Amino acid sequence: MHKTNAFKIATIPGDGIGREVVPEGMRVLEAVGRKFDIAFQFDEVDWSCDVFKKTGKMMPDDGLERFKQHDAVFLGAVGWPDVPDHVSLWGLLIPIRRTFHQYVNLRPCRLLKGTTSPLAGRGRADIDFYVVRENVEGEYSEAGGRLYRGMEDEIAIQEAIFTRRGVDRVMRYAFELARTRERKRVTSATKSNGIVHTMPFWDERFKAVKADYPDIETNQFHIDILCAHFVQHPDWFDVVVGSNLFGDILSDLGPAVAGSIGIAPSANINPEGDFPSMFEPVHGSAPDIAGQGIANPIGQIWSAAMMLDHLGHPQAAQAVIEAIETVIADTASRTKDMGGKANTKECGEAIASVIAG
Repeated sequence: MHKTNAFKIATIPGDGIGREVVPEGMRVLEAVGRKFDIAFQFDEVDWSCDVFKKTGKMMPDDGLERFKQHDAVFLGAVGWPDVPDHVSLWGLLIPIRRTFHQYVNLRPCRLLKGTTSPLAGRGRADIDFYVVRENVEGEYSEAGGRLYRGMEDEIAIQEAIFTRRGVDRVMRYAFELARTRERKRVTSATKSNGIVHTMPFWDERFKAVKADYPDIETNQFHIDILCAHFVQHPDWFDVVVGSNLFGDILSDLGPAVAGSIGIAPSANINPEGDFPSMFEPVHGSAPDIAGQGIANPIGQIWSAAMMLDHLGHPQAAQAVIEAIETVIADTASRTKDMGGKANTKECGEAIASVIAG
């Protein structure tokens, strides 16, 4: 994207702890903005399960039209126990991803300084890779249906949709990302020994695309053994590309290997910049701790760093990452889930303070 110093950010705290961590993400963005002369205009909306229960809709009919000209979307969390997940996600998160052509879901899996991997003997040099997930088609299509509901012969059909355009573009994104990395390696997640149409097609397209990138090392694994390798050999991986379902699975497993899914960020990217991209933590709305002020805001804040990088300010993004690592190293500033003593606000304030210097 072109470099500018003023951005309009559509802000959606959403549900549960999203309402607690988004303000801390905004606090850190404002702190880094003051340091690097970047201005943010936050356009906050209350689209959530509470709104659905009152109006029957997660967001207004013209909601996405209002945000098409914004520079990015900053999302907290979606979902609440008394609203079915398929209703909340397909009423808010999925329409944003698809309307704004956010066909890349990017999730870093990195062992930050100050964190410990649950894998014995693994350090920071062993765990530093990206999962690139196809984000708008694949197994999460709307094609299919239900027949004979409630009867003994009830049928549920779910169709996976893989297009050459959709597969090629997410693979090319993965290869281009690998070119910016030291190891320059792309791993493909497949299951062509069991899924006889879509996965052989995926493998064929991976072979065709990689021919255009002779400088990039490649390999591929079936999803089951790939999950095992994430645990046993995380140091093998640099950039991993997968379909919507496989990428979804791997992009939760990866951060867990890297210490905590509670601090993991993600980006839903429209690489061409025709629409705003969206940045959100992986952790979800966490109803069990919502409202207690103890949620870890680092996933939201790290997502803010990814947003800064996408918007053309990598130095500001790096300043946020370094501040996160400084705070993680201090028990007093970490939240309780990481063995610390701080609440949500205190952790956010500590990161903003480090940035301010």
